[in-house]
Amino acid sequence: MSKETLGFQAEVKQLLQLMIHSLYSNKEIFLRELVSNASDACDKLRFEAINNDSLYGNDAELKIRVSFDKDAKTITIADNGIGMSREEVIKNIGTIARSGTKEFFSQLSGDAQKDAHLIGQFGVGFYSAFIIADKVTLTTRRAGETGATQWVSAGDGEFTLEDVAKESRGTEIVLHLKEGEEEFLSDWKLRSIIRKYSDHITLPILMPAQAGYNEDGSIKPAEGEETVNQANALWTRSKSEITDEQYTEFYKHVAHDYEAPLAWSHAKVEGRQEYTELLYVPQRAPFDLYDRERRHGVKLYVRRVFIMEDSEKLLPQYLRFIRGVIDSSDLPLNVSREILQHSKDIEQIKSGCVKKVLGMLEGLANSEEAADQEKYATFWREFGKVLKEGVGEDFANKERIAGLCRFASTHNDSAEQTVSLKDYLGRMKEGQEQIYFITADSYAAAKNSPHLEVFRKKGIEVLLLSDRVDEWAFSGLTEFEGKKLQSVAKGELDLEQFTDEEEKKQQEAAATELKDVLEQMKSVLGESVKDIRVTHRLTDSPACLVVENNDMSANLERLLKSAGQDVQGSKPILEVNPTHPLVGKLKAESASDKFGDWTQLLFDQALLAEGGQLEDPSAFVKRLNGLMLALHN
Repeated sequence: MSKETLGFQAEVKQLLQLMIHSLYSNKEIFLRELVSNASDACDKLRFEAINNDSLYGNDAELKIRVSFDKDAKTITIADNGIGMSREEVIKNIGTIARSGTKEFFSQLSGDAQKDAHLIGQFGVGFYSAFIIADKVTLTTRRAGETGATQWVSAGDGEFTLEDVAKESRGTEIVLHLKEGEEEFLSDWKLRSIIRKYSDHITLPILMPAQAGYNEDGSIKPAEGEETVNQANALWTRSKSEITDEQYTEFYKHVAHDYEAPLAWSHAKVEGRQEYTELLYVPQRAPFDLYDRERRHGVKLYVRRVFIMEDSEKLLPQYLRFIRGVIDSSDLPLNVSREILQHSKDIEQIKSGCVKKVLGMLEGLANSEEAADQEKYATFWREFGKVLKEGVGEDFANKERIAGLCRFASTHNDSAEQTVSLKDYLGRMKEGQEQIYFITADSYAAAKNSPHLEVFRKKGIEVLLLSDRVDEWAFSGLTEFEGKKLQSVAKGELDLEQFTDEEEKKQQEAAATELKDVLEQMKSVLGESVKDIRVTHRLTDSPACLVVENNDMSANLERLLKSAGQDVQGSKPILEVNPTHPLVGKLKAESASDKFGDWTQLLFDQALLAEGGQLEDPSAFVKRLNGLMLALHN
């Protein structure tokens, strides 16, 4: 195919402009990003070659080369990894094909410092080349193919593609430096950047050898190449040998992240299964966190040989934000995704790593150090909704995960989720045997629910659950540390231990007094309700709707319907407040032809307060107007 000029995807154009205007505050990270990409390319070749050894040809020693030319003002990064075909070049460099792209660009603020973090988080390291280069030439040949492709761009919205000759597989990137970036045309500068950011890369990073001295003191001319980095797997080294800075730089490499991680766990597990795990909690959620189909997770190695990337079998879905590596000593090198799916060894590794991650999070959550508490608060803001999925998914660890969860509650007048279940237990009233909660589709709806009235009156704390995941996740959590969880909108309310004898007598008298009215209301509402009874929940509102303990809540029914599921919800129970003036009015109208309208109005109001939808809004308005006019007259 002849030379052709193509335009970048619109998002890439926008990103390039950001890069060219130096949104990265630290220009030298361009080398870290390109070396990291080269390392990934070599890992991918190693993986494909497990089943096709011929891909190596006569060049089985994988390596990365970095060099510079002062006269030409260029820096070259080359690898002998998997390489790319012409189609792969267009796909990987001409477009950003990943979910969350639109949201990513909508969050860019124009504040260079903030946007730099977003760009790094989005993981588009190749484009960092344009921080220091006004032209980039990429020449690549895919392993197993003979033809090569050259990609050239000045970062101006277009790129050219041309078929060229290349002697060996892999990718070579030449950066043509901008004016004023000559500081990078230095052997010392490039070596120091590599040692700072890429020392942990498991492949040798080679640079032309430096001149030295002979034994007699004469200058020994430079010959050949020498390895700049340590070139051994960081996770195989003892924790005492690794600095926090090295852990951080390795995270940035493995996660393609710009920011430092919040926390990490590094351990060698010995016994029936031998493996090493180095797992990180990022500081910010990626844009595709809620795309459950995307393969997230950690990289799997077998005896330091890369096997596959983002293996979803190594950690459960609710921990899909974790990044890092797991290196097994026991799995076969030719392990496939299908084998992983049914492997008992993998199940053991997975179970062990889940325990490590939960332990790491518990360490932050339970720490008395202010810095750790702030880290956990950050973690919860970014990943709390995803972690909650584990309460419903991971039966073995659900109580442990529940202990890590944070909630809004009536104890704090704030939507911030800061209350743990242990906090709640510590504040329970004497004699209280249940943890009370309410679910709703927003914090405001939960906070203002009429179901909370009696709890506020008696000073009993209620957890306010308003995340979409809450309804599903906590349906399977029936108790925590021996205390049952109870929805305040389900079942008959049992607050007998907090009710004095006078209150009980009043409740019994009210139920007796309204008995005939309730029967009359049932005849009006008919099949719309399962039952009508006097409430013990309300102090200010006239009525509310509840369901039986084992029935589907109204909120869950709405969520399922909004997701397109055809669900048959349960009939609600209407509870009325005998002390409310509207119920008094209803009682007074028991012989009037307006009784039906008052009954229906009470039911419709209770339904709206629940966040439900009226079947016939116009009838509701007409009925309300009629009653208002009757009262006025």
